[in-house]
Amino acid sequence: MLRVILDRLYLYSGYAAGGFMVAIFVLMMLLSAGRPLGINVPAGDDLVSWCMAAMAFLGLAHTFRHGEMIRVGLLIDRLTGRTRHVVEIVALIIGCGFIGFFAWHAGWMTYDSWRFHEKSQGVLVVPLWIPQLGYSSGIAILFIAFVDELLHVITGGAPRYELPKATTAEEVVERAIQSGV
Repeated sequence: MLRVILDRLYLYSGYAAGGFMVAIFVLMMLLSAGRPLGINVPAGDDLVSWCMAAMAFLGLAHTFRHGEMIRVGLLIDRLTGRTRHVVEIVALIIGCGFIGFFAWHAGWMTYDSWRFHEKSQGVLVVPLWIPQLGYSSGIAILFIAFVDELLHVITGGAPRYELPKATTAEEVVERAIQSGV
């Protein structure tokens, strides 16, 4: 049951990131194509920047779980067996530490913005905690994904974020096309 809840959390976080991407597209089209037509979105730049931050952070957990994050495996790809497993656990512990630190402080900053009634300073005056929710919740969901993966790897499972090695030239080309390389 918990596995289903976590997988849905990561999936819906990715959907939310996609929704913000669509919002960025719509706003950018209104801003650029609307000028000649006399359409003005007064706080369009602010809205686009808030959507961009929310999109970037909400998409992190989904990207991590599907093995699409950039991973530099110069050392770990040369290791095998128990040594690789231990290094994988150490890397996940370090990742949990950094992301947990960032999530903690992002959450506190959002809470402080709510507590002190901070407002944005652009054309559109909005309580700052509202746009900050996108990135603070996105980084918190990424922390949950890292802890989830750490527990999975500690209990002996293979890392789920690591895609299997490509075995044919066609697979290499297909992955390159999918990743946009």
